[in-house]
Amino acid sequence: QGAAAPGLEKIPEPIKEATAQFYGHPASPGTSFPEGQVDSLLSIISSQRERFRAKNQELEGENRMLQHTVHALQSELDNLRADNIKLYEKIRFLQSYPGRGSSRDDTEQRYSSQYEERLDPFSSFSRKERQRKYLSLSPWDKATLSMGRLILSNKTARTVAFFYTLLLHCLVFLVLYKTAWSESVGRDCSAFCAKK
Repeated sequence: QGAAAPGLEKIPEPIKEATAQFYGHPASPGTSFPEGQVDSLLSIISSQRERFRAKNQELEGENRMLQHTVHALQSELDNLRADNIKLYEKIRFLQSYPGRGSSRDDTEQRYSSQYEERLDPFSSFSRKERQRKYLSLSPWDKATLSMGRLILSNKTARTVAFFYTLLLHCLVFLVLYKTAWSESVGRDCSAFCAKK
């Protein structure tokens, strides 16, 4: 393709016209050029082709370098995201202690969803199922469940609930015993009176 052609028949018409305009005389389709002009035209085209090839190689090198930079930055971004999720996990662990404030800002909210996604998929599935079943409960069942969670989540509430239940049972047993004893005494008195 780049070799010098022995005849002028293989030179395309646009190149002939451009050469004619370059040298200042119009070219008709059948015009033949001197051999020196053809050689200079071919040298111009081949040097232009070499410049384009060098430019193409330079751009391909820059493209490879940019792709390498993009891959390095992407891996660094993934590492930073993983580090941020680990830091959020530590924040959640520290906030689980009693007496710690639970102030949440935008950064924590941004990484909370990614932290939840990293958790076991079975736990996320069970959480969704619990939420679905909770929404399908009746209002009194929801109230009972909320009271149960409130009592079971706090040590003081558990202690109060235990002693309150114990006191209620003792009170019910005492009232039942007193009622049974009063009826028994009344029956014994009426039997004693009937006997007299």
